[in-house]
Amino acid sequence: MIDRLDNIVKRYNEINQQLMDPDIVTDIPKMTELSIEQSSLEPIVTLYKEYQKIHSSIADLKELMNEDDAEIAEMAKLELEELKPRIPAIEEELKKLLIPKDPNDGKNVVCEIRGAAGGSEANIFAGDLFRMYAKYAESKGWTLAVNHAEENDAGGFSQIEFSISGKNVYAFLKYESGAHRVQRVPATESQGRVHTSTATVLVLPEAEDIEVQLDMNDVRIDTYRSSGAGGQSVNTTDSAVRVTHEPTGLIVTCQDGKSQHENKASALRILKARLYDRIVQERLEQEGAERRSKIGTGDRSEKIRTYNYPQNRVTDHRIGFTILQLDRIMEGKLDPIIDALIDEDIKRKLEGKED
Repeated sequence: MIDRLDNIVKRYNEINQQLMDPDIVTDIPKMTELSIEQSSLEPIVTLYKEYQKIHSSIADLKELMNEDDAEIAEMAKLELEELKPRIPAIEEELKKLLIPKDPNDGKNVVCEIRGAAGGSEANIFAGDLFRMYAKYAESKGWTLAVNHAEENDAGGFSQIEFSISGKNVYAFLKYESGAHRVQRVPATESQGRVHTSTATVLVLPEAEDIEVQLDMNDVRIDTYRSSGAGGQSVNTTDSAVRVTHEPTGLIVTCQDGKSQHENKASALRILKARLYDRIVQERLEQEGAERRSKIGTGDRSEKIRTYNYPQNRVTDHRIGFTILQLDRIMEGKLDPIIDALIDEDIKRKLEGKED
């Protein structure tokens, strides 16, 4: 571990020198690339320097304990007892920081929520999930934009697609893909019986141009008039856009933007994310063991979480985590669940590394 840390410090110092190079300063793409790498290494370097400083202090204190002056020796002993427990704690934190990062963690995301089993109640629940994520995004200072929505007459959405942009969005939301199950008494239930319904969530990292080469000759773009909520342009201009990727059959529809140009840009961005996800899923299928070690596969059919309203309970089935705060969770206070998933993911990666 120490060798890896020394190499990271060396690389960090090299980057600092490069960032002061006049030729690099004028090369915006290279400058951006180096700055991102520097930012990712900085927490490790800072903690490692603290680790080295504590080790140095411990060595000095051990020498002071041999002083003839009993008072100085006693003070050194007390300080040493305070410092020693910090070493294993920092070592554990450094191990976590050295775990290879998901290259997508820093990316924005494209999300899709669909009502599944349960008819109108499933669509209402899909709307509840959307509001939950919207409030969570707001609490994080992220920006949410709806790309396409199909509202249900009873409330909620049969389908809603939206983008969330901000700092490390995918790192927090990547565990949300899968089937979400709700247990509650629907508003239409006259006998007060609890029903079970499901909605599916799909979270995709936005793809960079260098990751997905989209040949526009393979893309068919159709325009049509918007329907539903959408402002003054609804039913007056062909602002809605449907993009079809003919080699794969993937179709993306966007109509909630203010113009055809905006909807086309959003649709192409979502299409790239879906194509990138297809590439990633194929890669994970080839790396079967790694896929099985993850917290869930991102498969939309996998039941990942249950929201039980009568008991105010939320349970994440992948990690056996239960919290009796459903009311707070639905208001976007998702941190307890997300933190538990991140901690378990780190734990599994550390265990896999040790094996």
